[in-house]
Amino acid sequence: MQIIPTSIPDLVILQPKIFSDQRGFFYESFNQKLFNQLTNTNYQFVQDNHSCSQQNVLRGLHYQIQQPQGKLVRVIAGAVLDVAVDLRRSSPSFGQAVTVELSVENRQMFWLPPGFAHGFLVLSKSAEFLYKTTDYYAPEFERTLLWNDPDLNLNWPIAQPLLSTKDQQGLPLHQAEVYE
Repeated sequence: MQIIPTSIPDLVILQPKIFSDQRGFFYESFNQKLFNQLTNTNYQFVQDNHSCSQQNVLRGLHYQIQQPQGKLVRVIAGAVLDVAVDLRRSSPSFGQAVTVELSVENRQMFWLPPGFAHGFLVLSKSAEFLYKTTDYYAPEFERTLLWNDPDLNLNWPIAQPLLSTKDQQGLPLHQAEVYE
């Protein structure tokens, strides 16, 4: 597995080593010891989630203000534009975002430690999205950052995505609860 840095040092892309031949492919999609070594962290994952969404669905930007979740995300069918926004007020990259295309073809994974809002837009006809989390889902602490907040300057490749009611009602960064 190889680490690909991003513009925010705590966010990294993981590229697994793929073994391919005429029969197909094999790769180790997760190894706790190797993950901790590569990310220089000691997080343990407690929950796995799997979603399937149609093209132009935008989910996010979600975070939990208490019980913040680190997420290791990947796509097993289709392609998404994945976005992480730094909500750690004490961070030099507060309010900045990293955008990564994840797809079944590139097989990359994206690591977001606790303290980031997360969302994705489905680029393909549909996409299946997997993510491991470092804490359990706690709906009472879930918050939503406005997906098209002009202060975030995110370049979504669509003007009218398919959104849930919750995601339509997200707050702009200047009104959102953030981490210290």
